[in-house]
Amino acid sequence: MNHAYIPRTLEPVLKRAAREFPAVTLTGPRQSGKTTTFKHLFEASHRYISMERPDVHAAAESDPRGFLEAFPPPVILDEIQYAPGLLPYIKEIIDERRAETGLFLLTGSQNLALLERITESLAGRSAMLRLLPMSEREIAGDESASFPWERKRISQTAQPVGLGMLWKNLLRGYYPELVVQPHRDQHLWHASYIQTYIERDVRSLRQIGDLSQFQAFIRALAVRSGQLLNLAEISRELGIAFNTAKHWLSVLEASFLVIILRPYFANIGKRLVKSPKVYFTDTGTLCYLTGLKDPDHAASGPLGGAIFETAVVTEIYKVLVHRGEMPQLHFWRTSAGVEVDLIIETGQRLIPIEIKQTATPRPQMASSIQTLAKGLPDKISNGFVIYPGDVRLPLVPDVEALPFAMV
Repeated sequence: MNHAYIPRTLEPVLKRAAREFPAVTLTGPRQSGKTTTFKHLFEASHRYISMERPDVHAAAESDPRGFLEAFPPPVILDEIQYAPGLLPYIKEIIDERRAETGLFLLTGSQNLALLERITESLAGRSAMLRLLPMSEREIAGDESASFPWERKRISQTAQPVGLGMLWKNLLRGYYPELVVQPHRDQHLWHASYIQTYIERDVRSLRQIGDLSQFQAFIRALAVRSGQLLNLAEISRELGIAFNTAKHWLSVLEASFLVIILRPYFANIGKRLVKSPKVYFTDTGTLCYLTGLKDPDHAASGPLGGAIFETAVVTEIYKVLVHRGEMPQLHFWRTSAGVEVDLIIETGQRLIPIEIKQTATPRPQMASSIQTLAKGLPDKISNGFVIYPGDVRLPLVPDVEALPFAMV
């Protein structure tokens, strides 16, 4: 069954990379749309080969030169991590044809293992880009890749998105398959996704050992989404070694299931916390792991604020990644508990952001941003309180309330 293609904001970056580099490597989590996007953009010019098929990657590994002669560039090699032995031979072809671009378009779902092999074989020869689940703006058909704080002129109102629809979206998540197939059972989809992730990606990334305990670790992280991460506490709770928990967290980050936000440090005369915060890359995954099935319960329950905060952080993260950038995102928190939820580094300036689930923003919600601004007056730009409303309005000098739909 064919479904309508939804354009991705990464597309102009992918086209430019294919014009400038001999190879382009597109990584990201399973089902984020890598294959679909490459096919949409390049199927007319490039042959497509799926390396996931056992017979295909066996042929590639047993006779790499013969395989590349049978499937010469320009070619899309999908899920290249199944045939890493091809990479040195791809390098040979690129070095023989250095003046040519767009020869090899590679996809891979496993960041850690793939990056190691690409660095060994294709350093300087391949553009490295990432595709994550869809952003709200992609779903809405907004192809712009800029933020309100980057635009000179901007509307004061957002396209209204009812709270009911917003929470349905957050519960469902942003993987393309669920977006373009609204009648798919989201709970079954996420259950299958997590099982596939654990059984296939995790096993091949690193030796995990007890997979059921690893799944319990993922769920323990989910209920702590948006909180300061205390791995020692989780280790004690699950009865695992601290170094095991630390290793498992690195696996989750490397395979794109979670984003880790580290604290921003600056010499402003305050004791600052050193613990990071963890966010799931997709709110649907987060809601599934915490057992939430009803939008009203998700919004009004104890995790409502964490889910909305996850949505805002990941939306900003996805927009930056889909511009081809490496997001420089942090949070700021003193030992006394004064916190700014998100700090975006943009060159020499910092954009401070507070995230509030309330539909009625108030001036006191900007107090943490004001505290930070007093300590770093030369670095802090105008701040924002992002909330699920539809009107942009001033709260205090240099801080505005900004609807989530306008991010």
